[in-house]
Amino acid sequence: MKPTPTGVKTAAAVAVMLAAPAIPAATASPSATAYASTAHAAPARATAPAAVPPGLSCDTGKHANDEYTGYALCKNDGGAPQTFWVHLVCGWAPDVDGDHVTLAPGQSGQSTAHCGRIGTGIGEIQVQP
Repeated sequence: MKPTPTGVKTAAAVAVMLAAPAIPAATASPSATAYASTAHAAPARATAPAAVPPGLSCDTGKHANDEYTGYALCKNDGGAPQTFWVHLVCGWAPDVDGDHVTLAPGQSGQSTAHCGRIGTGIGEIQVQP
């Protein structure tokens, strides 16, 4: 075998490259780059849409002046009384449930709850039957 200008034999260099484990480059793929750039991003401010129990129409959200307080404002569109409450997923703090509200047909009401300050705020707002 004949040495290259750098003094490394060509066959030896090829053997080393073939023996080295294939390690994918995380930044080579656009999807990997997108994942890497968002993996440690701060939680989004918007909450996931709440699944609303049948017979109720509800709006959910965070209090305008306190992002640790969430609410569910619901109207009973059914023909029988309905009970609901808001459930907050609070990140590092324990999840919390709001007051249980019973609505007659056609009536509206609100349930609120507050996440503990040791947590990261509201991650999700749900309406429970």
